[in-house]
Amino acid sequence: MSKIILITGASRGFGKLWAKALLKRGDKVAATARNIEDLNDLVSEFGNSVFPVKLNVDDREACFEAVQQVKAHFGRIDVLVNNAGFGLFGAIEETTEQQARAQMETNFFGVLWLNQAIVPVMRAQNSGHIIQVSSFLGLITLPVLGLYNASKYAVNGLSETLATEVKALGSMLA
Repeated sequence: MSKIILITGASRGFGKLWAKALLKRGDKVAATARNIEDLNDLVSEFGNSVFPVKLNVDDREACFEAVQQVKAHFGRIDVLVNNAGFGLFGAIEETTEQQARAQMETNFFGVLWLNQAIVPVMRAQNSGHIIQVSSFLGLITLPVLGLYNASKYAVNGLSETLATEVKALGSMLA
């Protein structure tokens, strides 16, 4: 049976690669991107198996709306791949407030908003898996990636906590 997979940040990078691989194996993919036109190649190649969704993960309300759109379109969501994010390069002392907030909005709060939106759906379905995309830089640090490191440490802490919160529901967090 094919899975219904919601992937954030599917317009390029790992998100695009995973979307193509999952579609090729026969799954259905809700692919999100800030610019929905960046998903046209997936739609051209895979037709109705891909559901393009415009989403900026920085917007909490939009995250909840996207999850509801996907559920309404496919009837369920089996897997969330929380992938959207970006790397900010620069020394901590040179990072502006706006850059720091943007890094955390996307890399941490985007993950949080999607988790908050998807867990009730998966709880109601009594099934589902959440895959949080982090980095080895959430375990160790490298210079000039301080804010990126911090955002991924935060994702790891959030993910470990969520895993304990949903443990009684079964294996919802990978």
